[in-house]
Amino acid sequence: MRTRSGQRASVAALVAALALGVAGCVPPEEPEATPPPGDGGNAVEQLSQLTVASAGSMKGYSRDRFPHWRDTGKNCDVRDSILQRDGKDVKLSGCNVVGGRWESVYDGRSATDPSDVDIDHTVPLANAWRSGANEWDNAKRGDFANDTTRPQLIAVSASSNRAKGDQDPSQWKPANRSYWCQYAKDWVTVKHHWRLTVTTAEKAGLTDMLEGC
Repeated sequence: MRTRSGQRASVAALVAALALGVAGCVPPEEPEATPPPGDGGNAVEQLSQLTVASAGSMKGYSRDRFPHWRDTGKNCDVRDSILQRDGKDVKLSGCNVVGGRWESVYDGRSATDPSDVDIDHTVPLANAWRSGANEWDNAKRGDFANDTTRPQLIAVSASSNRAKGDQDPSQWKPANRSYWCQYAKDWVTVKHHWRLTVTTAEKAGLTDMLEGC
């Protein structure tokens, strides 16, 4: 039977062992809390961090100042990569996409011919130019135009892409209202990463869309 002094000694020894990490590994840090999917919380925070400024001039703008599409293999490019990523039952000739099925999240239209599908820049190149990209060099603009890491490139119907043009969310929104939340989050993610500015009207449009998340 242990004496009280023996028990105290045992407790002290255990405490010392734990302090030195002898009794086991250091507990992992708690993961950072993230907003539940679809709530738009992180996007709201990122939007608040964007600089609000008037749209810049289009002087000097050309799509050629944003070199795309970059090669991603023999006789194929970023466009093929996005078509393959976003399509179903995709058919290839080498690495070129020659068939498949695509549903445009902007308007719900379906296509089976890749020539009927456009690869949209979530933040249009001209909009990026007016919000800071005019100060970049062509190499950085090329990185932006071919960004497959952020939600900057998406396969959509040609008609919706051309209706959108270079308009921001205060001027154009997808016909598919159920996609507004995701569209706003993607727009903010891209602008936040590339440190592009937003206009007052653009920020208001994004805020309105994020409230529906």
